[in-house]
Amino acid sequence: MASTADFKNGLVLNIDGQLWQIIEFQHVKPGKGPAFVRTKIKNVLTGKVNDKTFNAGVKVETATVDRRDATFLYRDGSDFIFMDSQDYEQHPLSEALVGDAEKYLLESLPVQIAFHNGAPLYLEMPVSVELVVTHTEPGLQGDRSSAGTKPATVETGAELQVPLFINTGDKLKVDTRDGSYLGRVNA
Repeated sequence: MASTADFKNGLVLNIDGQLWQIIEFQHVKPGKGPAFVRTKIKNVLTGKVNDKTFNAGVKVETATVDRRDATFLYRDGSDFIFMDSQDYEQHPLSEALVGDAEKYLLESLPVQIAFHNGAPLYLEMPVSVELVVTHTEPGLQGDRSSAGTKPATVETGAELQVPLFINTGDKLKVDTRDGSYLGRVNA
């Protein structure tokens, strides 16, 4: 059990038998009336985001979530195989559990897997990854402004918008949360 004073981003709550992770929260003390905590919570399994308000001081049941460091090994059919960095046990995760992170998974990429009662809940990717461009149309001389973008395909098969000066073979830093181009990496 945790009080609303113990709330922090990433805390997993057990509300009505479902697991919800706190994305953001705000303690509010209005001029009149009791204090309360306004939260934005995300369902761990479905990814649905809800707003929920708790009265200040209320006890809420928390869920024990064990986050383990792991390394992506390979894909086996519809499963993605990860190896636990501590005990070297292999954990297969389904396509549904991996979700959009599939676009940025490279072999030997370090990730975190969250477990609850021994069952994997979700995959936490690093904020950014470095990927090599496998195909993009060549930029024209003079295309050095940041005004235009063009599509580029990276080594994992994902497609993203990049500035016009990016060429095939360039190594890029990509944000795994929204798939945006963050910059070029000097190899």
